[in-house]
Amino acid sequence: MNQTYSIIIILIAALIVAGIAASAVQQHNERKAAKKREEINRHRTILDETEMAVSAAQHMPVSKLLISILRKRTLGALIEIYEQNPSADLKAKVNELQKVIREIDVNEPVPDQSNFKLPKSDKVIIKYIQAIKKLRMILRSERKKETITKEIFLREDKTLECLQLRVNIDTLLKRANDAVANSMQGSARQYLEKAIGALAKQAPQTEYTTSRAAELMEMLNGLESTLKDRNVQNIMAAKAKDKEDIDELFAPKKKW
Repeated sequence: MNQTYSIIIILIAALIVAGIAASAVQQHNERKAAKKREEINRHRTILDETEMAVSAAQHMPVSKLLISILRKRTLGALIEIYEQNPSADLKAKVNELQKVIREIDVNEPVPDQSNFKLPKSDKVIIKYIQAIKKLRMILRSERKKETITKEIFLREDKTLECLQLRVNIDTLLKRANDAVANSMQGSARQYLEKAIGALAKQAPQTEYTTSRAAELMEMLNGLESTLKDRNVQNIMAAKAKDKEDIDELFAPKKKW
């Protein structure tokens, strides 16, 4: 009888142990699957943001080397996703992107930024500035991962910094011109002064920063001269009005 109880107890204990083991295995598998999903989502985020950056960069005067860096970043994310979740579709995309990267001529000269034209729409300008900032963030990230050299990072980041400056200056100039058109000379002066200050902070100074600053300073001086002339005219008009009021006050009364 005692032996039967012992067997039952052993079986119950074995079932409990088996249940605990099965639960532990299930939890381990769930954690593994969750980690896999997390990794895939992380690389999908990198993939999406890089593709958006590539799309924006293709409308900017940037180097083919930068485009290549972005494409390789996309490829890295795509390969990571493929390794986590292999499929024929992903494999084809990896092969296609590898071909695209091989065909990029990284030695092609960088486009001349002097031909840059500011987008007309304010919404597009904001997206343009955001895209440049995102490109610079991606470059810093790639440098931290040591996928690019310090020399390449500094050169490409400087190109983007110069482009960002041009966009900012042209945007301030556009706002100044709009303010003048709306008879808001005070606001126009503030925009011009801000642009001149931004150019003065650049080190080292370049032909662009010095020539642009001189151009904006000339505009500012012309605006201030116009404001002074307008103030003089307003003062003279006010004095003339006062004189008319005084003359009218002391004029002989008419007899009716």
